[in-house]
Amino acid sequence: MATRPTAAFFDLDKTIIAKSSTLAFSKPFQAGGLISRRAVLRSAYAQFVYLVGGADHDQMEKMRQFMSQLCAGWDVATVREIVADTLHNIVDPLVYDEAVSLIEEHRLAGRDVVVVSASGTEVVEPIAEMLGADLVIATRMEIEDGRYTGGIEYYAYAEEKARAIEELAATMGYDLENSYGYSDSVTDVPMLEAVGHAHAVNPDKELRKIAADRGWPVLVFTKPVALRSRVPLPPAKPTLAALAVGGVVAVGGALWASSRKRRPGA
Repeated sequence: MATRPTAAFFDLDKTIIAKSSTLAFSKPFQAGGLISRRAVLRSAYAQFVYLVGGADHDQMEKMRQFMSQLCAGWDVATVREIVADTLHNIVDPLVYDEAVSLIEEHRLAGRDVVVVSASGTEVVEPIAEMLGADLVIATRMEIEDGRYTGGIEYYAYAEEKARAIEELAATMGYDLENSYGYSDSVTDVPMLEAVGHAHAVNPDKELRKIAADRGWPVLVFTKPVALRSRVPLPPAKPTLAALAVGGVVAVGGALWASSRKRRPGA
């Protein structure tokens, strides 16, 4: 009997990178004329709260509302262009060395790497591609006539992350009991419960307690590193774009796959 495929599911902010992926782009967005200096300062304050105390559900909801209202009217192509132009300068030094090593280990073991984030697809997808991930589940903003409306079409947060993972597993045939999960936040407990090998990474106080109660390993990542200083990641698996017609995307989730060729023997 053939062995079912497995995957490693990674939260993004404070798990793979050392700060909020969305807020990290506040200065480039200001330079591109999308937001005001006042908005940059508010973003910086939100980032401070997020890093120091770990944002709770209410803070995350306020941040979500602020960011969605902030981007109302933005040109989608401009946002993607700014992210592409500034990605390495902004995100590269923020990536945890330990997370990159884990991603390498999972890829070499034949597992798909899936980035699961409440941040928007415009930011998450290019970061995931830079890391050599195979798939993405992320928040999707509402778009009309090439511009963001300020509404959210799909919010990949809390229980929704777990639901999206389960739908993706049904589509891909993943054996979730033998799959892995990594996150820093208590809001991702449902996501961690969805897999057989849950790990708390730089956990907030609540997640640390739950991890201790359940025997989940606690990992501490402390070394941000420039990806370009690392050994190149293994090539990603072939495109899975056909999944866009069903699975997670069909229920509103954002799904992305790399287009690079399958490595030999994978």
